[in-house]
Amino acid sequence: MTHPSLFEPVQFGRLALANRIVMAPLTRNRSPGAVPGPLAATYYTQRATAGLLITEATAISHQAQGYSDVPGLYAPEQLAAWRGVTDSVHAAGGRIVVQLWHVGRVSHTDLQPLGGAPVAPSAITARTKTVLIRDGVPAFVDTSAPRALSADEIPGIVEDYRRAAKAAVEVAGFDGVEIHGANGYLLDQFLKTGANKRTDAYGGSIENRARLMLEVTRAVIDAVGDAGRVGIRLSPVTPANDIVDADPAPLFDHLMRALGPLGLAYVHLIEGATGGPRDLPDRPFDYTAARAAWRQAGGQGAWMVNNGYTRSLAEQALADGADLIAFGRPFISNPDLVRRLRDHAPLQEGDRTTYYGGGAAGYTDYPALDLSA
Repeated sequence: MTHPSLFEPVQFGRLALANRIVMAPLTRNRSPGAVPGPLAATYYTQRATAGLLITEATAISHQAQGYSDVPGLYAPEQLAAWRGVTDSVHAAGGRIVVQLWHVGRVSHTDLQPLGGAPVAPSAITARTKTVLIRDGVPAFVDTSAPRALSADEIPGIVEDYRRAAKAAVEVAGFDGVEIHGANGYLLDQFLKTGANKRTDAYGGSIENRARLMLEVTRAVIDAVGDAGRVGIRLSPVTPANDIVDADPAPLFDHLMRALGPLGLAYVHLIEGATGGPRDLPDRPFDYTAARAAWRQAGGQGAWMVNNGYTRSLAEQALADGADLIAFGRPFISNPDLVRRLRDHAPLQEGDRTTYYGGGAAGYTDYPALDLSA
């Protein structure tokens, strides 16, 4: 039996991709004023040989911000800057979607409108850090105590997603959007019991806790006008940003069966702990069952897997039923990662001291392989 190749062209929804390799979202904190910096077009275009580029997480509103110098999609100058990025990527033959982000409680009063408290499903502080950049120096600081969103504020959150998605495609020129429903940010906070103690229509039962994720997904599909341009990122058991659910198996079975009929281009699953171990003995999860639930419910798009993949692991995942493989940190230091994987060439190590904040160093100055060698 012939298995899919990492390097063959494929199409899922409206996304025609040159290969099955995806550049995962990577926060780089190089957008002062929430405007992508002048080097962003270079950075993404250098990596345009990926079948799909997913941008760094991008805030849908000022309230959605949680880290210094991350980009937004809510002001004209932000959209104009992103348009320069997408035009450059498209000129290089690439495909790029933007990841829509609301951090919820993973924020700091310094980053919020009028210095207010971050918002969350419940007033429970996340035991995690955010990044503040002061005088050009990034520092990890504790998140601020959040306030619980009132029920009458929630439609406004959904509208912020709708507005950002529409602008991303119609103004900024993205090929599509990815909804960030993972890693302990707002939608994930509503989804999981550790952060959601509400007693209204958005808390308690699985159906209630999944309500906001599904309302946002439907709103984004409506705004973009084509579910084939929409993906969603999920992380069933990651402990990132102090998130946990008491019983993730039935929760994600419900969610996958609700997402299946919507016609999404892809579902992007983080396996294990984000940026950490793929296997969590204290948080077991059956990813194959989740995929089966989605397929049984009508999901026809790509099943994208993510977390610590190598070429050999990626090939095995494709053989086991995955459709796309997302690579994160290797893309930071290997702009030509697709070629390196194809040619079994060595990968460059990234400089972790330049991951967050700064300028060209550690951002656009990693060399590609010498094609003349």
